[in-house]
Amino acid sequence: MQELISRTISTGVYVVTVRKGDIINGMTAAWVTQVSFKPPMLTVAIAPARYTHGLIQESGYFCINALPEDAMATARHFGFKTGKETDKFKGINYKNALKGSPVLEDAYAYMECKVINTCEAGDHTLFNGEIIDINDLKPDAKPMLFNWNQFFGKKG
Repeated sequence: MQELISRTISTGVYVVTVRKGDIINGMTAAWVTQVSFKPPMLTVAIAPARYTHGLIQESGYFCINALPEDAMATARHFGFKTGKETDKFKGINYKNALKGSPVLEDAYAYMECKVINTCEAGDHTLFNGEIIDINDLKPDAKPMLFNWNQFFGKKG
């Protein structure tokens, strides 16, 4: 079922980053969407078991790093291990957004958000955030689109 949904509903691929004090982390996510023009807001869906989930709850901020189509290595790097056990930023070039969330060198754009509210949605939490910092880093980049088979292989 997940594969069919992913093939039917197109989404981009992003790395959601967060800073809580001296701790930084990031995770790959495809469930990100714009939800408001005024104020400008985004929503990201994150499972409560993810390390990033707790860091966002505690810090009150998150940053969406939009990945270009040629950044599959970055998407995999942030998607297949936990920040609880691994420093995902070791050897990764980044700068800080307004409130300190990491902005990846590989990102073509970023949007740092202040959490306005949350909502439970099945096995995920929706973090609704107002955009407080945004920048287009590589205007000519083409976005990476999520493809189930690229990340998880063909079933069967």
